[in-house]
Amino acid sequence: MTAARAKGILLATLAVLVATQVQAHTGEGVVGGFSSGFLHPIFGWDHVVAMVAVGLWGAFLGQPAIWILPVVFPLVMAFGGALGVLGVPVPAIETGIALSGVILGLLVAFAVMAPLAVAAVIVGVFAIFHGHAHGTELPDAANPLAFGIGFVIATGLLHMLGIGLGALTGSSAGRIAVRGAGAAIALVGGAFLFGLA
Repeated sequence: MTAARAKGILLATLAVLVATQVQAHTGEGVVGGFSSGFLHPIFGWDHVVAMVAVGLWGAFLGQPAIWILPVVFPLVMAFGGALGVLGVPVPAIETGIALSGVILGLLVAFAVMAPLAVAAVIVGVFAIFHGHAHGTELPDAANPLAFGIGFVIATGLLHMLGIGLGALTGSSAGRIAVRGAGAAIALVGGAFLFGLA
């Protein structure tokens, strides 16, 4: 990926995130459900760091992981969301979400080059926790389908942000910066894990 393309992805993602109306958990119907779902992961730092880390790790792993991991996560997350909406219990949701930040951050920080199948399983397991949390926290007034579409799109944009930042790995200084971002993500995940955030 070229630096210009990465910059374009990063700017487009930021523009969408900034332009969105702040209506989290308040709207009714399709529009309110979509807005609530879209803003839900963006305003939860425990979700943001993990979703950005998926894009960063995919960028480290290169083709085809750079695109497969950000597709696996929202697809499996939608399944986890359905489990949450249906009331199917999944143990240790908050712990799983916090661990996703820690582990995915460490995978980026240490530039772990896992096989694609292993990486997809790791990302998929954590996606279940994130999706279940979104599903169980679904606002009563929101349209569940629109909410789900909103949080899947927001997740994809956060992955794109990670991919855009991950494009910095093309230089040695950029690799150090991305690995540093992975370490910061792991620290944020640790703060959630130990109840400090």
